Amino acid sequence: MLEKTFYKMMLSKSFPFPVKVTYWDGKSEVYGNGTPEIEIVFNEKIPISAITKNASLTLGEGYMDKKIEIHGDIQKLIMGAYESADSFMRSSKFRKFIPKTKHTEKQSEEDVQSHYDIGNDFYKLWLDPTMTYSCAYFEDGNTDDLEKAQIAKVHHILNKLHPEKGKTLLDIGCGWGTLMLTAAKEYGLKVTGVTLSEEQYKLVQKRIYDDGLEDVAEVKLEDYRELGDQKWDYITSVGMFEHVGSENLPEYFADVYKHLNRDGVALIHGITRQQGGATNAWINKYIFPGGYIPGLQEIVGDIVGSGLQIADMETLRRHYQRTLEIWDKNFNNAREQIQDKMGERFTRMWDMYLNACAASFESGNIDVIQYLLTKGPSGKNLPMTRNYMLEK
Repeated sequence: MLEKTFYKMMLSKSFPFPVKVTYWDGKSEVYGNGTPEIEIVFNEKIPISAITKNASLTLGEGYMDKKIEIHGDIQKLIMGAYESADSFMRSSKFRKFIPKTKHTEKQSEEDVQSHYDIGNDFYKLWLDPTMTYSCAYFEDGNTDDLEKAQIAKVHHILNKLHPEKGKTLLDIGCGWGTLMLTAAKEYGLKVTGVTLSEEQYKLVQKRIYDDGLEDVAEVKLEDYRELGDQKWDYITSVGMFEHVGSENLPEYFADVYKHLNRDGVALIHGITRQQGGATNAWINKYIFPGGYIPGLQEIVGDIVGSGLQIADMETLRRHYQRTLEIWDKNFNNAREQIQDKMGERFTRMWDMYLNACAASFESGNIDVIQYLLTKGPSGKNLPMTRNYMLEK
């Protein structure tokens, strides 16, 4: 009886729409007015102590282990929990964040490889053909063409740099290489990419060789902190600073400053919480070990503290929501293959992760921002207005 009272307290005001909840004893209740489109089924009783200790970890594991089933739109359910003012997702009693941790180079390598070295074959099943694993840029907001939107994102980033042919570019956390190779092929830049993922490194090497770009492109399997004193005219880093940890953010931006030539320009693209930095225990344990989403004030402080200046900032929150929705659609189109290869628990985990992230962006719980930075007076060598960023 005590458990039912607790669950009712937790769930009855957590959603701005009606939700049906079926408990472990087979009895159901509808919370909210109207006909529910979503049902939560508790196949097992989950201890109150576990939920209050860490709701995101306990409920995430409950879904992975089929202790919890969700019938209906998972993204809508989670978004509703973020949106409702009385939701357990917004209550300090339930929201637990693990402490900030410092990332050594060895820890960073292990963390990155645990996520990105799942296997290129896995990511090929649901990413677009460019193998771009970051927020796309939807010039046409209604399109489902993810490949077109990812290519548009690459051009949007490179155009912001206002690059000159023949100059050099460093891509920190280069992924599977689409941005750096586009910079070499279409912008005439000499490019260097760095990654800690062996799978990414091998594929980028192959792409460089296949495209005959050995004279203008190289990829390094090493930490960005191992680059010595080399300098570049431009630096890009997409979806990277989420991995460095709060304690290392000042060093990260100091390294961006260090590796830029005089009057150099950098475009840093990363997930940011406007409400302040945090990390989610379930995602940290199962998806992104060592991950930390920094707060906007924290990021701006670290940028300014490094000596860099901000020339422009752009939020792409809705673009990342759309990207994740398409990824999840692709993921579920390949669900049978993924489950045969990786198992049901893994598949449920990733489906929940993609939906939870889409909901988090939709609700404004997290954002993604592009920071255009300069070494020297902001915008010194950039056009006077932002119009140049949109030129084809």
